[in-house]
Amino acid sequence: MRSVGVWCLPASCFVTPFCSAFSAKKLLFLGTLKLMKFLCDEMLKGLGRWLRAAGYDVTLEPDGTDDSVLLDRARDEGRILLTRDRRFADNRPNSPEVVLLDCNQEDDCFEELSARLQVNWLYKPFSRCLVCNTPLVEASAEQWERVPDGSRQRATRVLYCPTCRQLFWDGSHVKRMKERLERAANIV
Repeated sequence: MRSVGVWCLPASCFVTPFCSAFSAKKLLFLGTLKLMKFLCDEMLKGLGRWLRAAGYDVTLEPDGTDDSVLLDRARDEGRILLTRDRRFADNRPNSPEVVLLDCNQEDDCFEELSARLQVNWLYKPFSRCLVCNTPLVEASAEQWERVPDGSRQRATRVLYCPTCRQLFWDGSHVKRMKERLERAANIV
C-alpha cells in the first residue's frame, strides 16, 4: 500500500489516467485520511488558483518547468499532479501521481475534478494565500489598519499571509469568487 496524498490506496487503485476503473468510488478508506494536495502544470494554473481559493494546498510551478521536475516534486511531496498534457501522461504510464484531465473549459474542469477526485469546491474557502499558497491567519489590529479605509469599514474579516505579507478581506471580489465556487460545487 502506498500513500499518494489523497487516501491510502491499494497498489491496484493508483491514480493514473490509464486506470479506467479509477474513480472517487474506488478510493478505499484504509487508514488515516490525508488532505488532497495538488501540483498543477502550466496548462492548469487557472484551475490551481481556484483549488487554492477552495482551500486546497496547490503548488504552481513556473512555466516551462521540466516534466521530470514536476513528477519528482509530486512524488516527493505526496501531491496529485494535474495536467492536460497528453504527451506527458503518455510518456509516464506508470506514474500513479499523474491525473490527466480531458477538460478544456473551466466548468468542465470543475466537473471532471469533482467526479474523479470528489473535490469539494467549498472545502475551506479563502483559507490559503492565493499568491503563495500559505495558510492564512487572522489579521492583527495593526494589519487591519493597512486595509484601505472604505474597504476596512465594510470588511467583516481580514486575513494575513505570514509568508508574503498580503492582506485579504471580504470585499465584493470575494463575494463573486465564492459564488463561482458555489456554482462549481453544484455542477455535478
